[in-house]
Amino acid sequence: MTGLLKHGLALLLALAALCTACTATARENAPTALDDPAKKEIAMRLVSSAENSSLDWKAQYRYIEDIGDGRGYTAGIVGFCTGCGDLLKVVERYAAARPDGNVLKPFLPALRAVRGGDSHDGLGSAFTTAWQRAADDDPAFRETQDDERDRVYFDPAVDAARDDGLGALGQFIYYDAYVMHGLGDARGSAGFRTIREQALEKAESPAKGGDEAAYLNAFLDARVRAMKQEKAHEDTSRVETAQRVFLDADNLALEPPLKWQVYGDSYRIDGG
Repeated sequence: MTGLLKHGLALLLALAALCTACTATARENAPTALDDPAKKEIAMRLVSSAENSSLDWKAQYRYIEDIGDGRGYTAGIVGFCTGCGDLLKVVERYAAARPDGNVLKPFLPALRAVRGGDSHDGLGSAFTTAWQRAADDDPAFRETQDDERDRVYFDPAVDAARDDGLGALGQFIYYDAYVMHGLGDARGSAGFRTIREQALEKAESPAKGGDEAAYLNAFLDARVRAMKQEKAHEDTSRVETAQRVFLDADNLALEPPLKWQVYGDSYRIDGG
């Protein structure tokens, strides 16, 4: 091997080592995303404070009631609804995982019939009791709620936020909007997709070179307008005295300690 070839090979090896080191450093310094277990736990607790007035989100597997918002029964860890149809998907998934001895499976015809409205026909106390029994007695039902939450809400929200160049706070803001509004418009109220489009009309996303805080403020402004379109959601404290508080503090990484208020109640998550 000539001296020139040796020199070239050594240079290539040095560049390869440098690239490896840079990649490792970038990975170490990358902001923690919302699907990190610790961050995801924070997200679940934040949503539970707004949906259930409690930080104990795992106690909400058995939650079920009609809150009078025109969506029938609201239930479970992210407020699956009989009227929206996502509660039906939970029960269908549970029936597939537990075909025998499933206390909710007999209600599938009624759940299909009431989808799109607020009717309790074929459901009532027998259904709410069965929901709570499944949540209390069967880990498979709790796992089903987790899986459906991730499939319909958490994973799409985090993926969309990453595509828009958002960190953990922005990913949570997207997730909470997905939980409340769903992806598409419904009942005259804007869904996540429309809220995002309205935000992009006011500010560039970080992925397009925009300022992250400015874009998130535009998104929250659009979300507040969407919430005020529905009487059941006209209290905007889950945005204004929670998410906007974190944003105003420039806590784009959603790092504890976190202090916020929802519906007049105060909450806190301290650092681990």
